Amino acid sequence: MEHEAVKGATGRAAGRGGTRTLWRRIREPLAQSRFVKNFIAGLFAWFVRLIRITSPLVKGSTQVAGGAYAHLEPGIIALWHGQHLLTPAYYPKGRPLVAMVSRSADAELNALMIEKFGIEAVRGSGGRDSSKHLDKGGAKALIALKKALVAGKNVAMIADIPHGTPRDAGLGIVLLARLSGRPILPSARLSGRPILPSAIATSRRKVLERSWDKTTINLPFGRSAVIVGTPVFVPADADDAEMERKRQEVTASLNAATAEAYRLVDGAK
Repeated sequence: MEHEAVKGATGRAAGRGGTRTLWRRIREPLAQSRFVKNFIAGLFAWFVRLIRITSPLVKGSTQVAGGAYAHLEPGIIALWHGQHLLTPAYYPKGRPLVAMVSRSADAELNALMIEKFGIEAVRGSGGRDSSKHLDKGGAKALIALKKALVAGKNVAMIADIPHGTPRDAGLGIVLLARLSGRPILPSARLSGRPILPSAIATSRRKVLERSWDKTTINLPFGRSAVIVGTPVFVPADADDAEMERKRQEVTASLNAATAEAYRLVDGAK
């Protein structure tokens, strides 16, 4: 009987091992399948639309469509990592938007998802802690975003650096503002496109505390708020010291917008 028990246990273990091996063989082709990726991205898009439909904006939210910042467009929408997932559903329809999305494999689904909202994705990483040391991909992405601004399109960019200090802006977004100037105000020094620090929050949410950026998974059937903070203008001739000041200004404005969005959804009745 002992021999039979051992044989049975060995068979079950082999069966489990065989199942895991089979799953690994299936999983890799699925992960590379364009059809599967589009299907999952479609589910994500459906979910964020559900959140938008079932989470009415609270009083005090920024009027995005035709609001107070319309005269500053096209502009650079600044967002934090982990707090940006609802942006496609809240961005006004019919207004062109080009968004920078990381080149990582994990971000591919995000790129596919935003395209389902009519948003163009540019792959690259533009956070960076030095405006003089962009990698080739990041430089190409910034050039693409600059061209989009010149064409009259808004652009969106994550302000903080991947796996760096969360909610602390890198210099990449400040560099884009400096490079993409057009006269907005009479002063020639204020010639850059404005950075528009933006935040979206929902009253129902799950925060992934172990993630480096405290990624927030927003949930439906609650309240929502959108806040556009104080715009940041970067002079076309900004030197390193002023670029650093503007970086800190973006950080402060975006953190203030984020805090206000959460205050509205958590304090509203």
